[in-house]
Amino acid sequence: MTKSISCHDAGKDCGWSASAPTEDELMVKIEEHVKAEHKEIELTPENVANIKTLIKEI
Repeated sequence: MTKSISCHDAGKDCGWSASAPTEDELMVKIEEHVKAEHKEIELTPENVANIKTLIKEI
């Protein structure tokens, strides 16, 4: 089942969203987006765990 997430899901005022076949592939896209557009967010293990809770199956 495809995995999906958006910045809106995380409460951000950002129109970005992404989907991928696996959580690992989606996390790569999330990390790229956070590093490019949300430099204020540090991808600590705790933040990554929180992000993973927002991933939906579509």
